Amino acid sequence: MPHDTPLIATIVAGLGLAFVFGAIANRLRLPPLVGYLLAGVMVGPHTPGFVADQKLGTELAEMGVILLMFGVGLHFSLKDLLSVRAIAIPGALAQIVMATGLGMGLAWLLGWSWGAGLVFGLALSVASTVVLLRALQERRLVETERGRIAVGWLIVEDIAMVLALVMLPAVAGLLGGTAQTSTASDPIVQWLDLGVAGILAMTMIKVIGFVAVMLLFGRKLIPWVLHYVAHTGSRELFRLAVLSIALGVAFGAAKLFGVSFALGAFFAGMIMSESELSHRAAEESLPLRDAFSVLFFVSVGMLFNPASIIVDAWPLIATLFIIVIGKSVAAFLIVVAFRHPAATALTIAASLAQIGEFSFILAELGVALQLLPERGRDLILAGAILSIMLNPLVFAGVGWLKRRMDQKAGEQTAAAGPSPQPVAAVPDEDEPPERTLLTDHTVLVGYGRVGSLVGDALRDRAVPFLVIEDADRPQSRLREEHVEMIAGNAASDTILDCANIAAANRLIVAIPNAFEAGRIIELAKAVNPALIIIARAHSDAEVSHLSGLGAGIVIMGEREIARGIIEEVARTAGIGTAPPAGPDRSEAAPGSPPEPAEAAAPAPVRDGSHI
Repeated sequence: MPHDTPLIATIVAGLGLAFVFGAIANRLRLPPLVGYLLAGVMVGPHTPGFVADQKLGTELAEMGVILLMFGVGLHFSLKDLLSVRAIAIPGALAQIVMATGLGMGLAWLLGWSWGAGLVFGLALSVASTVVLLRALQERRLVETERGRIAVGWLIVEDIAMVLALVMLPAVAGLLGGTAQTSTASDPIVQWLDLGVAGILAMTMIKVIGFVAVMLLFGRKLIPWVLHYVAHTGSRELFRLAVLSIALGVAFGAAKLFGVSFALGAFFAGMIMSESELSHRAAEESLPLRDAFSVLFFVSVGMLFNPASIIVDAWPLIATLFIIVIGKSVAAFLIVVAFRHPAATALTIAASLAQIGEFSFILAELGVALQLLPERGRDLILAGAILSIMLNPLVFAGVGWLKRRMDQKAGEQTAAAGPSPQPVAAVPDEDEPPERTLLTDHTVLVGYGRVGSLVGDALRDRAVPFLVIEDADRPQSRLREEHVEMIAGNAASDTILDCANIAAANRLIVAIPNAFEAGRIIELAKAVNPALIIIARAHSDAEVSHLSGLGAGIVIMGEREIARGIIEEVARTAGIGTAPPAGPDRSEAAPGSPPEPAEAAAPAPVRDGSHI
């Protein structure tokens, strides 16, 4: 049995230290990704002790990029992507040009060549896929208009960087470096001797060809494969099918069409989103996606040399200024110029105030082509890790700035007096929703397959209730049904306060995630100890977990299904009934509030008429 296992050592050290430092960061009320980056520094070559395999770490991080972009694609449709093309395409291109110009200016001040400045500027112009998407997901913005614009912007940047990576080797000689067209160009271009214009044209043809193949063939093949595997009844095969499609399409896109892994994975997810099984596909890929995205941050930390902060302090500060301030201001002005609200402009600006994986690839290519000095690569790496660590603070600063702008606008409106004509207010996703006026009501968390049935029953029985929901599609359904709703994550004490949880008499947690449900129960119980809480679970362990946090009744779906089946068998066979073996719910502890009458003997849910 060989004991030289660099892959296992890299994964164990990366995930283990990421957990330790992430937990410490969370304890200090810092974003966990700061801990993940520090874990990478600890296992990197620039600090003493164990050194993880840097090449393996980079490849594992690429897996995280693929799965993350695949997950984002699952929440998108072609219609969503096309809906933001008017701002995403010109906006991203203009921002790349402006950021590249700033980078070239700094390179000129440092005495580098124009070729070095071009590579340096391009590396500073493109945001990290993982950081941007993690920031949007944490703030529940992926499925909002701002999220769609940011993702569309990101896709345009990815395509632009693919073109840059293909073009640089061909024009390196003209920029003062070493031309490498023999190894970097497409074989067809070499055979036809098309030159630089041919390389650009062939790259565009490949990108268009990939999109066409996905729309014409992938649109039919991928959903068919998912439905076929789903009908086998094997969850293991379904999970394997999802991962195979995500990774296979991303790898094939890179090898056959020359596009990035991220772009290929995004289109695979977007095509799969048209299937009715897309929600289940997202659930199956989530654990691996989270694990590998953590390894991305660890791999970035491994590249960072802490000594560069002292050796190149002023150039590093200037580089960081371009990334965090220069790009953000440019993006803000561009979005505002397209007549989008300040909230949208600020979100896009904050999202782009960092750099990542494409920047590393461009820096390495620039050094290999003898265009970029190694000092430039080190500044890019240091700027990347510092900008990623500062990104949560940028979002916090943007939130403060927006509140100040709103306050100032309100003062100006008050000074100007009442408007002769009412002006329609634009909903603001950054501001907390209005506090409900309901009291002695039921708060329903989640409006999916279970929550919607519960909501229907509450409405039929004239029980006053409101719904807390953070996903766009259920929110649209609630608006159509004229049900009072609070948009947001119920695991936030602000959202629970808006639901007036202190004056509620019942909380129904209908979401399937037991960890998130536990946090909601804990917060609600702290505010309203007399609150009756009903939750759902999928295992005995989840029942114990939720009841231990204060849920009075925890209903396990599998046992309720068994109860319904037994009752139907007994009814048709004319025999007595007995409950299925094992506890099907956690009863309230002595001294807890009495259970509601409708929950004392629940009927199996069949058509939505019972809860």
